[in-house]
Amino acid sequence: MDEAEIAGRTDSYFNRTRRIVEKFGDARVTYAVFMRRPVVSAPRLALDFIEATSRLRGSPFDIDLKYPEGAWVGAGDPLFYLTGSFVALADLETLYLQKLGPVCVAAHNAYEMCLEMPGTSFLAMEARHCAGDEMQQMMAYAASVGSEAAKREGAKGFIGNANDSTAHWFGAKSGRGTMPHALIGYAGSTVRAAEMFRETFPNDDLTVLVDYFGQELTDSLAVCARFPDLAAEGRLAVRLDTHGGRFMEGMDPAESYAVLERHAPAAIRRYRNEGERRDLVGTGVSAAAIWRMREVLDEAGYPRVRIVASSGFNVGKCRVMAEARAPVDVVGTGSFIPNLWNETYATADIVEYDGVPRVKLGREFLLRKNGQRRGQ
Repeated sequence: MDEAEIAGRTDSYFNRTRRIVEKFGDARVTYAVFMRRPVVSAPRLALDFIEATSRLRGSPFDIDLKYPEGAWVGAGDPLFYLTGSFVALADLETLYLQKLGPVCVAAHNAYEMCLEMPGTSFLAMEARHCAGDEMQQMMAYAASVGSEAAKREGAKGFIGNANDSTAHWFGAKSGRGTMPHALIGYAGSTVRAAEMFRETFPNDDLTVLVDYFGQELTDSLAVCARFPDLAAEGRLAVRLDTHGGRFMEGMDPAESYAVLERHAPAAIRRYRNEGERRDLVGTGVSAAAIWRMREVLDEAGYPRVRIVASSGFNVGKCRVMAEARAPVDVVGTGSFIPNLWNETYATADIVEYDGVPRVKLGREFLLRKNGQRRGQ
């Protein structure tokens, strides 16, 4: 990012502050950078920008990183302190906060989702919900940070993502995925779409969407029968993406309750709010629907066929699925993207001027204590 782009993208009052300080004399200042809610530290993009600008301006900055990448951070705790020339730092606040707040909240969401379902793998499918490539990179990075934090606590976490552009955040060269609903519509049948995929990519594992025609169970069994070798080898998966306007094939409220009564009765015997009930026994991809799919596959002799679930898997839905012990192998999700955007606002306050502690009234908790530098 060059100087013209920095000036054009930052808030004008920071640009004016820089000019005033240039006129009246520079100072060495320290910023405390923090969030108002608990997050997982994901500072790399913000710090990379700060360090690149330091090189651009030939002005050294000192970064006192209080919470390394992947660490849990409490509300109001400074993630890092940033010290340097006021002239060189005054106009950067807008830009590094943009690269910090949403990322840390998304990382926290991804972390929570993985911990709620520690035995399930996750696939990052956020790209289509992002406002351009920059946000896509931010959200994929966030998912990777939250995932690694959860893996350290025993979760499987995210195993990849949906496209090549952000695959590097997950240690891969390319994205994962097989087919959208559009291919099934083109093929005219779920089985034919699977055949087309197999003929085009004969060496790849196969995951088939099974909700296009509203015959999730019927089409799943048909695909298994068509590819018994893949089913037996554990290289075939069915993906449930039933929309919230209808029940999965063969399901209704009574059948949904009956399925969970067989497999997870405790999940339906406690008070539930409307959203939780929907995730358990409602329309769309419910815990009951996943259990019923597992029953049908097992009864037909396909115990190694995996179940992939998508559609609205956020922290809350993952928690309900865990309580119902839903037998889902992989969750495809973009719902780690922050839902309440006002929770993503990162803030920076100057807490020292030329080594003298000074901060606006009410923010004394930000005053610096001893801590580590980046990379320590």
